[in-house]
Amino acid sequence: MLKINKFVLLHLLLFLFSFCAVFSKLAAQNQFLSLKFVILYGISILILGIYAILWQQILKKFDLTTAFFNKAVVVIWGMIWGAIFFKEQITIKMIIGVIIVLIGVSLVVKADE
Repeated sequence: MLKINKFVLLHLLLFLFSFCAVFSKLAAQNQFLSLKFVILYGISILILGIYAILWQQILKKFDLTTAFFNKAVVVIWGMIWGAIFFKEQITIKMIIGVIIVLIGVSLVVKADE
């Protein structure tokens, strides 16, 4: 049961981290240093800060290769957030790209083992 819990925590953290790109892109759509820009970019920085602290705690519970292999899921979340928040089209090339990234990360992890 403990293994499931730490993987759930890892993926919740990666889910949170994936929102950093959403807030950064939202900030970029506003006038530089406008109130909305500062707030959105500040949220992005806050997410990065929380992520950095919690990532260090997660690394205590996982092998480094396992943690970084799971981090590749952020690419998938980024594609999903792009479609939901920015009406970006998910193309076959994007899906192939995600598959290539996941295979590449998997090969690096297997090589380390």
